[in-house]
Amino acid sequence: MTRKILILVVSLCVVGLAATPSLFAQQTTPTATRTATTAGNGLTVPFVNLSIRQPQNNKEVALSLQLLLLLAVLTLAPSIIILMTSFLRIAIVFDFIKRALSLQQVPPNQVLMGIALFLTLFVMWPTFDKMYTDSFKPFADGKIGIEEMYTKGVAPLRIFMYKQMASDPRNIELFMSMRGLPKPKDLSDVPTYVLIPAFILHEMTVAFKIGILIFVPFIIIDMVVASTLMSMGMIMLPPVLISLPFKLILFVLVNGWDLLTQQVINSFH
Repeated sequence: MTRKILILVVSLCVVGLAATPSLFAQQTTPTATRTATTAGNGLTVPFVNLSIRQPQNNKEVALSLQLLLLLAVLTLAPSIIILMTSFLRIAIVFDFIKRALSLQQVPPNQVLMGIALFLTLFVMWPTFDKMYTDSFKPFADGKIGIEEMYTKGVAPLRIFMYKQMASDPRNIELFMSMRGLPKPKDLSDVPTYVLIPAFILHEMTVAFKIGILIFVPFIIIDMVVASTLMSMGMIMLPPVLISLPFKLILFVLVNGWDLLTQQVINSFH
């Protein structure tokens, strides 16, 4: 048996060595032949050429730095979407409802974050559309420069963040005082680096307030179930296990997902 296996291995090695020259010949086929073969199959491969040279003037240096800054901003795009849009409030509220219902794995966090993402697109679509119309499209058409593109692009986002805090500007006052800046007269006097952290704190505060309102009815159910089990002497039975079906029944009867989604979206100004 061992002898047969040895003969089989030697035969495979011989076949491999015989096939090696043909493979090497295919690898050394001229470029024109490979190009013709590719064209004959109807496949086209784009040619990418990257060249590096010394800058001719300061304008080219500034352009290179702007490109590097743009790439850095693109890497921070997920953080921008999370912290500077309605995603933060919606995601926190959805996490609160999952904890209030005492659910561990259903629905999965990926599903909740996906729902929060599409609701964010629903809420932020007018803002994104204005940013595209006023900033990116004119820049792509060559009508404005990159500085003007940034100014016009961030303006709708600043207006959205400020509208959420218009009725309660305490967070703006907090960060303005921490930086030692004078009291602003309008939105244009508030720097963007002050507006963003103020908006983040405001959104977290609002989300926690909504979370408290969500927890109240489910805590009442937990207390009623726990007191009932104590009075019946069933102290070894976990109250959460018994209260979970009642929570789900209440949530379904009041059409919880529709009600929660409607109220969360209506909370944005």
